[in-house]
Amino acid sequence: MINKRLLIKNLLSHNDENSFFDKKQKLSLSSKDGKAKFLKHICALSNSNPMNNSYIVTGIENEENKIIGVDFFDDSKIQNLVNAYLKNPPKIEYENVPFPRLPRHKVIGLVTIHANNKVTSLLKNAWKYKKGTAFYRRGSNSMPTPLNFKLQNTNKEIVTSIENNARNNIKLTLDGVFDFMNNHKAQYNPKYKVFNEQFVICWAGEKKILNGKEFYSRVDIELINEQVKLFFSALDDVQIRYNNNSFIVTEYIVLGLEKKEKYYPLEKTIINFKRNGKHDIVKEFLFIPPKFDDEIIQHIFNNCNAIVKKIDENISLSVIEHEDILRLPTNCLICFLHGFTEISEQLKKAKNYIKNLENKTTYIKYKEALRIIRKVTYN
Repeated sequence: MINKRLLIKNLLSHNDENSFFDKKQKLSLSSKDGKAKFLKHICALSNSNPMNNSYIVTGIENEENKIIGVDFFDDSKIQNLVNAYLKNPPKIEYENVPFPRLPRHKVIGLVTIHANNKVTSLLKNAWKYKKGTAFYRRGSNSMPTPLNFKLQNTNKEIVTSIENNARNNIKLTLDGVFDFMNNHKAQYNPKYKVFNEQFVICWAGEKKILNGKEFYSRVDIELINEQVKLFFSALDDVQIRYNNNSFIVTEYIVLGLEKKEKYYPLEKTIINFKRNGKHDIVKEFLFIPPKFDDEIIQHIFNNCNAIVKKIDENISLSVIEHEDILRLPTNCLICFLHGFTEISEQLKKAKNYIKNLENKTTYIKYKEALRIIRKVTYN
């Protein structure tokens, strides 16, 4: 098993950006140009590394290789994006890797592009890049392929060496367990479990009992062997179960109107550990959106639009609107679930205003609302 934190350190220290490695401050998959640039780099790295993995590391300040981190990203459907836009798409994985001294909610993102041994090109237009265009890496640049382009195996030995030097061992595993247990206060009930005598999972969360059922909030779950954060929650409530071979997390969200809120199951994540030293992660989308009165939803939709319009035009909000904005992310999410899909773009217009509010919980709810909208859209 490869220790992903050590792999990132090796990539950053051993090489600058090159034909098998790229680094970014962040990915901007919500914008057309950001999505297209990401697809271009996936295409280029895949074509330049037909026989070995290639990597994109996010959360890195480019000039000085400074580790600044990005938000935890749990979008398991990122492969769908690649499949939709690329011909001969490679298999990719996005993993969240915790690093010391980063805030709890920040990680380093690691995108692994698996060897494909096929020429990858755009299946359809993406921003300014035309259908049928293929890219490759020349040094740190992703460029359109020349007419006589052929796949060449040039990086296999060096990438294999970097990966071998990042293999896990007992010391790294024990250090990871101790770090996790020491970094989570007793109130978050840090625990660990060994699966198949090979894998170690650590988890922590604030325990509470609701209607006789045990839930955890502010949850961290890490696969220590690979130094990968499997789950992170700032607000959500989850249930955790496990048996000899599997670790199961069921995530819930709280939705409702006028403080009449209920728990709705969102997604179940099952981590299966196998005897051959491998594991797989299966996600089951469970969410069935609640239905509220249409007239009430229309009123909420109009109110959300009015608030965003004022923010967009830099008009001062009333006292009542200041109170309403604390519920703006949740109200926009409820409207989206009732068919007002354009509300997600309206919500994004209020991002900077919400981010600068004294009440930081509202910004957390903003990010959670967009995350759920993305999950619902993909599923």
